[in-house]
Amino acid sequence: MTNTEKKFPLSLSSVVDSRSAHARQIATPQTALKNLARGESRAAPLSSMRKTTTSLSHLTQSPIAVSPAVAHGNPHGMGSDKIRQAMVARVAQQGVQDALVLGALAAIPRHMFIESGLSSQAYIDASLPIGHHQTISQPYIVARMIELMRNGRKLHKVLEIGTGCGYQAAVLSLVAKEVISIERIKALHELAKDNLRPMRIANIRLHYGDGMLGLPQVAPFDGIILAAAGMEVPQALLMQLAVGGRLIAPVGSRSQVLQLTERISHDQWATTTVEACHFVPLRAGVI
Repeated sequence: MTNTEKKFPLSLSSVVDSRSAHARQIATPQTALKNLARGESRAAPLSSMRKTTTSLSHLTQSPIAVSPAVAHGNPHGMGSDKIRQAMVARVAQQGVQDALVLGALAAIPRHMFIESGLSSQAYIDASLPIGHHQTISQPYIVARMIELMRNGRKLHKVLEIGTGCGYQAAVLSLVAKEVISIERIKALHELAKDNLRPMRIANIRLHYGDGMLGLPQVAPFDGIILAAAGMEVPQALLMQLAVGGRLIAPVGSRSQVLQLTERISHDQWATTTVEACHFVPLRAGVI
């Protein structure tokens, strides 16, 4: 369902369908970004995409490995390229076609962002608990949301609402020049810092605060992504989206959908309901 030229603010009814082994090479994520950029020209905008089989061969020709600090002490072999590639192949089979996004998913070791007791489940396509009644999103939904937000464009400044354990921010760091991520739960903010520190990612800025307010002092953003569902997208975030920018968010309560919003002028937004999803609730304030 698509609505175009909606005046601000947008109501929920306007966007929700009522029917409804260790590393062989040493490279930092910045090096990975250069490698992945080679495939960017092959990633067409979603509007021109058709159902085709996405080849992952170019992602395995020059495997992107993690630093020894990241790969060390992994009894389950979760750093294996083959395991991550199998996960990426499943995501591609579900319809994600953006080569840059798939390459980023293949480059980031998801097992480093969850508790060791769950490491054997790190590369299944499912959300997993990270404490404080929050979860790390399933790989498919991470890739799908980033693909929708990117739409084949070069992303310069992206805002993430809900850092969680830091996994999605790490994936975003390989498809955007600058990533700013807000987390309202102090313990998770600290967890994300601990998880990201050994990866030496230079283009992520973590902020502890109320994500519903965004960060107007560094706006506008050409991409905004929410990892929690509200009854509607906060107006503050819509106002911080650059003209031509895209915001992707889950919307709803028990029944949730992914909502894609594009700002088409100073006071107009176009919205599209994409597919069903399930996220933790979006909340205001900090704890």
